[in-house]
Amino acid sequence: MDLVTPALGLVFWTTLCFAILLFILGKFAWKPILAAVAERENSIESALSKAEAVKEEMARLTSENEALLKQARAERDTILAEATKVKNQIISEAKEAAQKEGSRQIELARVEINNQKAIAMADVKNQVASLSLEIAEKILRKQFEDSKKQDELVKELLKEVKLS
Repeated sequence: MDLVTPALGLVFWTTLCFAILLFILGKFAWKPILAAVAERENSIESALSKAEAVKEEMARLTSENEALLKQARAERDTILAEATKVKNQIISEAKEAAQKEGSRQIELARVEINNQKAIAMADVKNQVASLSLEIAEKILRKQFEDSKKQDELVKELLKEVKLS
């Protein structure tokens, strides 16, 4: 039973050793341990607050990126619409210019055709006139070979002159 009921001296020396150990630990160990724990707690809190700040910054940047993307898409759509409008305008202007040029070319061709036609008609008239004169000359020469025929022709002409 000695083990279960300790003696008074053992209790005294155990208490004294415990008090000295407690004093030494309080003086040299607990302050640095508590300071390290407090420092660790502060660093964890700081890291958490920085993580929260970074999270908020990321959310802000994400929203800014989305806004920039929307703006870029809107600008792209505007530019595409404007490019389409300019393309259609250029095409219509080119068609109009082509039609005007075609009309001008057709009119020039008509004028050229009419000029060539007039030249050809004048040439044909000149040829017909010269052929007619040659034929008339040949006929008259043949008719004037005979003096009787000449007299008859003169009489006929005189009759015609009187009649008209």
